[in-house]
This record gives sequence, structure tokens and C-alpha cells, in this order.
Amino acid sequence: MKKNKKILIIAEAGINHNGSLKRAIKMIKEAKNAGADVIKFQTAVPELVATNNAKKADYQKTKTLDKESQLQMIKKLHLPLTAYKILQRWCKKYEITFMSSPFDLISAKFLINMKIKQIKIPSGEITNYPLLKYLAKKNIKIILSTGMSNLSEIKKAIKVFKKFGKADRDISILHCNTSYPTPNKDVNLNVIEALHKELKLNIGYSDHTMGFVTPIAAVAKGAKIIEKHFTLNKNLKGPDQLTSLNPKEFSKMVKYIRDCEDLLGSKKKIVTKSEFKNKNIVRKSIVAKKNIKKGDIFNETNLAVKRPGTGLSPMIWEKILGKKAKKNFIIDELITL
Repeated sequence: MKKNKKILIIAEAGINHNGSLKRAIKMIKEAKNAGADVIKFQTAVPELVATNNAKKADYQKTKTLDKESQLQMIKKLHLPLTAYKILQRWCKKYEITFMSSPFDLISAKFLINMKIKQIKIPSGEITNYPLLKYLAKKNIKIILSTGMSNLSEIKKAIKVFKKFGKADRDISILHCNTSYPTPNKDVNLNVIEALHKELKLNIGYSDHTMGFVTPIAAVAKGAKIIEKHFTLNKNLKGPDQLTSLNPKEFSKMVKYIRDCEDLLGSKKKIVTKSEFKNKNIVRKSIVAKKNIKKGDIFNETNLAVKRPGTGLSPMIWEKILGKKAKKNFIIDELITL
């Protein structure tokens, strides 16, 4: 049986390093040890992301200063652009794929110059036409998160990608809800199947719920990419820490996702090798309910259905009734014709 392609698991480090390069490097090592395929950061020139008047979202106010603006918060949490080349080298050392999400054109151009092969566009940039156009023209694969968007907006973004050269094989779409944490009633994992049916593209899931049950369920619904926020310590300051997984939790999630992959298996309903040996033991055959003499007519009073299943199948019951016994049968003996 052909084995399905492995689910891509992304450890979303994001800004959980809180502007510390040392902590970001440690996160790379821990993400690799936890079983992640990719560690993803967020790259931004703060002044190009938010105005001085931009307010923080409610979830961003958690574990940050109440009075600071969104721009002030971003400045504290982001690393300088030059740091991402260093992180890329450390990713190579630890043999984990480096990825980052650009939040502005300067950051996007910087990442492209780093010769990356894949880029993640965050949910908030799904209507950022200049950014979509720029990345669509580059020789990279694109992963697009779709939090806060509807199907029409997703299709418009995909249209931009295709207009400027992207093929279907180069585009992946992540179902996502940008509420931290996302309440269960708003997760809507059924959207994964709906997006796959509608878009005919590679579909994944970016999770912002508490814990790791939801990503595992998403795999069962057909997600081919799983992204989950990752942190060294959920008690650190920062807006994304509470909905993140620490290394121990992330490792458990990875294990359960890999188990889920095995559990999903094939779409063909077959008798598997492991159960085949039980087939004749558990199924039943047509047997003599009592002693039957040669020439007797088979009927429902002298036939029964019992284990083992090595004789005539009960599915031909109607064909057996009314036929003559060609030999003597003792009770419980398998009937033959």
C-alpha cells in the first residue's frame, strides 16, 4: 500500500522569543527535539506594520502593557531583520526547516533574498494586494492563513497568486480562526473538507485553541499541514504565550498526529493482514443442527449457522434450502453440497 505523504508540522515560534535572539535560537533546538518539521518566525519592520494610533486586539493586551500602542508592542517583540539570517543558519545546524511570515514588503524582500523555498502569509495580510503580488512572482511555495476571511476573500487572494504565476501545486491554504484562544464553537473543522472540495488545493490548519486536541482532530478531517504556536515557557510575557504549547506538550501533539496518520491509513475498505487470521474463526458456516441422513431435505429445522467460517457461507442459505443431502451429517458438522 502506498504510504500517504507525511503531515507537515509547523512550530509557530512567532514572536514568543520576545525580541531575544538567544531565546529564539533555543526555540529552534527545542522545536526540533519536539518533532516539528518547520519552525516559523514572524518578520516585520514595525513602522511599516502599524500606525501610531493602531489599537491592540483584546488578546494582545494579555501579558503586555495596557497603555502601550500596538506599534510599541511590536517594536519590543520583534527581532531586527539581520537576526533571521542567523536563525536560518541555526535551523540548518539543527536540521529543521526555517520559515517566517512577512508583515510588510521590506520584510518579504529580505526573506526572499535569504533563498527560502517556502513562505507563510499571515491571516491579516490576505487582502494586502502588493504583498500577495510580490510573493506570487517569486519562485517559492506559498502557505496562506485564512483567519478573519470568507471564501470569497480566499478565492480573490488565490486569483492574485495564479495571475502572477503560481500553480496549484505551489499554493497551500490554512483554515484558521484568529481568536486567541479560539472557542470550540468557532473552530469549524468541517471547513477543511469544504475548502478542499471547493479549491482543489492542499489544505491545512493553523490552530489557536488551548491544548492540542484540535490539531489532531484537524488531521482526521484531512489537514495536510498543522501549525501550532510554540513557546519555551507559557508564563513568559507576550500576547501569544497562553495559546502556545511548551516543548513537552508540542512533543505529545506530534506523537498523536503521527499516530493519527497511521490510523487514517487507506481509503480502501479491505481485509487487512492483521485481521485476516481471525476471519474464519469469527465468521460462521452452515452446519447440521441435528443428525441428517443422506437424502433428507435441507430446511430450517435441520440447519444452523455456527462458527467456524471454513464451510459454506450463510449468505447462500436460500440456495441450500430444499436441496437433498448427498451424505449423512452429524450434529454441528459443516454442510457440503
